[in-house]
Amino acid sequence: MFARQAFRPARTLQQHVRRYASEAPKSSGGNGVLYAGIGGAALTGGYFYLRGNGSPAQDAKKALGQATEAKKAFTGGDQGFVSLLLEKSEIINHNTKLLTFKLPEDDMESGLSVASAVITKYKGPNMEKAVIRPYTPTSDVDQKGTVDFIVKKYPNGPMSSHLHDLEPGQRLDIKGPIPKYQWSANKHEHVAMIAGGTGITPMWQVANAIFKNPEDKTKVTLIFGNVTEQDILLKKEWERLENTYPQRFRAFYVLDNPPESWQGGKGFVTKELLKTVLPEPKEGDKVKIFVCGPPGLYKAISGGKKSPQDQGELDGYLKELGYSKDQVYKF
Repeated sequence: MFARQAFRPARTLQQHVRRYASEAPKSSGGNGVLYAGIGGAALTGGYFYLRGNGSPAQDAKKALGQATEAKKAFTGGDQGFVSLLLEKSEIINHNTKLLTFKLPEDDMESGLSVASAVITKYKGPNMEKAVIRPYTPTSDVDQKGTVDFIVKKYPNGPMSSHLHDLEPGQRLDIKGPIPKYQWSANKHEHVAMIAGGTGITPMWQVANAIFKNPEDKTKVTLIFGNVTEQDILLKKEWERLENTYPQRFRAFYVLDNPPESWQGGKGFVTKELLKTVLPEPKEGDKVKIFVCGPPGLYKAISGGKKSPQDQGELDGYLKELGYSKDQVYKF
């Protein structure tokens, strides 16, 4: 168990967190739109500002074009798997890659909402049954022409191994969208995200949607556990949010095997840390807590899900701290 001073002196952290958690959301009118790159693949913003660079007729035509709904690659329902070509494969760290797949048409969007996922399918030559696994894209839902996935390779993981072995020009069967927690601007005043490993991907999808929207004033607190510092996915993107929106976003990192110079949390995500940095449970539906990660994290923090459709009962640290089942969503 780590002490509060693992982040900074306990008194300073406590004062800062309490002030941060209790402040009313401030206007971010001067912040504009955040453009966050993932491993060199830019996440395009979904908000555009029309400027009168042409005639009124040209401006009206431009506005009409932007209002037209884009074609969707994934439409759900009876649509089967869509075969997508791998355009680019980039190494992020020792066991993680960024994979960029080309959508069927250049002007297409993925068709995903925030938050939602897709399922992938692969059947090797010596496999009796196809392997099906869910993944949450990390690209912006409005990104046109391509969709990005951050994939960690797990020992004896048939799908993650297959994805890491894919070469540009090869294809993967993907189907979606699979709806998760449907986000809308200002749905809650404060969102807390507790993630481990690649459980960070749905958290990024929600946070990116919040901070790219000038109308959304939601506060976000992230608690992110990993094995080593190199395993902290999207760290530059989270740091950019923290620097751009210091009154609305805070991130706390916890490492199993930290370097000697590490100033963040050490060990596992603890009840003490959550009590220190999370918003108060008494705030009801003003607060929402998202949890996503490996089985051990669910067991300790919130209890596991019974199925993709059944959230199960709330358990673990969040229950002990007084949060209700309705305040917690398990991705």
